[in-house]
Amino acid sequence: MQVVWTFIQDQILGMKWLNEWIGSMLSAFGLDIDSAIGGSVQFFLYDVIKITILLCFLIFFISYIQSYFPPERSKKILGRFHGIGANFIAALLGTVTPFCSCSSIPLFIGFTSAGLPLGVTFSFLISSPMVDLGSLLLLASIFGWKIAAAYVVVAWSSR
Repeated sequence: MQVVWTFIQDQILGMKWLNEWIGSMLSAFGLDIDSAIGGSVQFFLYDVIKITILLCFLIFFISYIQSYFPPERSKKILGRFHGIGANFIAALLGTVTPFCSCSSIPLFIGFTSAGLPLGVTFSFLISSPMVDLGSLLLLASIFGWKIAAAYVVVAWSSR
């Protein structure tokens, strides 16, 4: 199981194959990738391509998920819970709904005008742009799942 997870972490999320391919292409063009300039060019090209691929995939994936979580559905879900459990559900809902801060603020206003408690709406407002699936997957692909999980715990505890 550890071998499979390492493969997913390194080759799929980390895209080490892309780094090796870019290195071989630069070497084929006569650029020494062990030099400072060659290593910098390889790093730049690798990161630009990797982040572009990850962002395109994540934007597509998050847009698909967002179609199942319109603001009305979020409001309906949050209206069922009360107390500290409502804060937890709001933070969790803010994590899985792919709203940026631009769309979270109108949702926050809509939640408060619908009569939801202020603490619950703040839990959603803080969690929504801070801990979303896109940033979580990017953090996991760059730093690993332990760092990504620590980020979620710190972000949730900071509200």
